[in-house]
Amino acid sequence: MTYATGALRSSPSSRQSVVTGGAGFIGSNLVDALCAAGGSVTVFDTLGRPGSDLNLAWLKERHGDDLRFVQGDVRDVAAVKQVLADADVVYHLAGQTAVTTSISDPRADFEANAVGTLNILEAARRLPQLPIVVYASTNKVYGSLEHIGVVEHETRYDFEDLAAGVAEDQPIDLQSPYGCSKGSAEFYVRDYHRVYGLPTVVFRQSCIYGQRQLGVEDQGWVGWFVLAAILDREITIFGNGKQVRDLLYADDLVDAYLRAVDRIETTAGEVYNIGGGRDRTVSVWHEFGPLLSRIVGQTVEPARRAAVRQSDQRVFYCDIRKAERDLGWEPTVSIEAGIELLVAWVRSEAAALQQATGGGEQQR
Repeated sequence: MTYATGALRSSPSSRQSVVTGGAGFIGSNLVDALCAAGGSVTVFDTLGRPGSDLNLAWLKERHGDDLRFVQGDVRDVAAVKQVLADADVVYHLAGQTAVTTSISDPRADFEANAVGTLNILEAARRLPQLPIVVYASTNKVYGSLEHIGVVEHETRYDFEDLAAGVAEDQPIDLQSPYGCSKGSAEFYVRDYHRVYGLPTVVFRQSCIYGQRQLGVEDQGWVGWFVLAAILDREITIFGNGKQVRDLLYADDLVDAYLRAVDRIETTAGEVYNIGGGRDRTVSVWHEFGPLLSRIVGQTVEPARRAAVRQSDQRVFYCDIRKAERDLGWEPTVSIEAGIELLVAWVRSEAAALQQATGGGEQQR
């Protein structure tokens, strides 16, 4: 199918992009890249997450009039229609992101993730020229992966048979309200391509980290561990610390987003597992802890240990070969280099981050 969208008929520098959640961690990094390329960018954000106002101020300082900010909520149908009116590309990153929060308030989680996404899709499909919609989904749609064999080593768990990691054809197993809401939203995103021809792309994201990340104990564990180590916060390890994740630096994720849009004839209607892959895996504490201690120059120890959380995966890393093939993409930032960049940023912004996080909120 050939897509007669405004985005495809224009160069990257003349596209009208809307980034929902554009003042968040990933969103602010994406907006920065889009503005640097010369495009017109609208940030649509509630500013409800701690630190989002700092990210917005940083973006305005760097890009001034090239940036348009609209404060609003994806659950607001009228606001969504208005902000998408001239969009060539919509990067839909807004939503509720923590499993624990979804368990305590499943209705709010569903409304933010599933209903908010449906509002985006409905507004997009009714535009005269269909915009590209890039949706940030999650590896949590695969559930706890309990049916996959896992072996235990001295410092980590690993898959018994999946040498390259979890591929896109792995069966979906929605667990936790968060997994259900994100999975439901993802199914809508994919089906709006099939039914209405909307050029959509889904990224099932693994562990993303980088500068401008204000992690908390419930979500974004890499950012939280770095923040806690530098600002002297308490770190809790859930389980034995051998859980394995693949880490992807934010700049590499942004590169994948942009490539997906540029190659929409190939990527429309597709789903991509996006993360660091097998080569960028680390166990949550037995390997990450010593690495963090070395980079910050002091021993970092957890204050307490707790039981494994509900629906937690012992091992997850993406098989990223489909993204490599279709996008011409591969991760470029090593874990060590990425953590060094994140540590340097936290240290440079320590006073502001201390105030923004209120001296005590934590993360997973």
